[in-house]
Amino acid sequence: MKKIIYLGADVGFKALEQELLGKKAIAIHVDAIREAVATSLRDADALLDASMKIRITNDMIRKAEKLQMISCATTGSDHLEREEIEKRLIPVRTLKEDRELLMGLTPAAELSWALLMACTRKLPSAIDHVKKGKWSRELFPGIMLKGKRLGIIGCGRIGGWMGRYAKAFGMDVAGYDPYIDPFPENFIRLKLPKLFKTSNFISVHVHLTDETRGLVSRKLLESAENCAVFVNTSRGAVVDESALLDCLKKGTIGAAGLDVLDGEPEIDHHPLVEYARKNDNLIITPHCGGFSPDAVALVCAEAAKKIIKQLGI
Repeated sequence: MKKIIYLGADVGFKALEQELLGKKAIAIHVDAIREAVATSLRDADALLDASMKIRITNDMIRKAEKLQMISCATTGSDHLEREEIEKRLIPVRTLKEDRELLMGLTPAAELSWALLMACTRKLPSAIDHVKKGKWSRELFPGIMLKGKRLGIIGCGRIGGWMGRYAKAFGMDVAGYDPYIDPFPENFIRLKLPKLFKTSNFISVHVHLTDETRGLVSRKLLESAENCAVFVNTSRGAVVDESALLDCLKKGTIGAAGLDVLDGEPEIDHHPLVEYARKNDNLIITPHCGGFSPDAVALVCAEAAKKIIKQLGI
């Protein structure tokens, strides 16, 4: 009997159990607690990770002597330390392989647009204002989107949806992506320096790789003098977060909406979180862009199928 450890929401676990019906395997739902995960992995044959909350360390892998596969129901896998995984040739599968499935999933793009809108209309502060019994609309001027430019970094699945949303609001769309050909229809192709200098809104949608780490540099951020809102729902390490904080403080960038932070989930003392506690031009959500029960069920079922094939069950 094979043992498969699952990390993530209940809906994903149910999808895993459904895929395992009639198979010689047992699924165990483990709480996102480092010690519990480390203990459970020691006699596990596979890990299905739909959470990314726990860093899977080299030491965990070293002690997981039976582990044959890690299947991530996410596009990213930067929460996995790789030395022991690569040493033992343990396959790591992610949703990057499942382009057709991903193209139909829109929750991450929808949250990206929600963050852009929330920053544009200062929604959290306006809502808190009314809860305090106040009613001064002059404190919350909005920015009209029509006629403005959205600059999109990474014009694949999520970036493509963002472009569609922007067009629906009457916006001009510019994009940077050296790997997309042909470029999305109605996108203006720009290099990064021009995109930052000419965009009123900027949204980042790239995978974290050695090439994209620090892609959004201090120089680029400081050149974005027309940027009313900066959105990042990709990975925190893609952006020079120290520079972003400085630009928010100086007003070079009007506001930011982030669903990711470098070093997450240990974020309590993160400089951007500390800034957001006292300032209303930064909105941060807990990497929940891709979390939608219907989407989670689909991606966990796909991740489970990969485990079933790898283990031969």
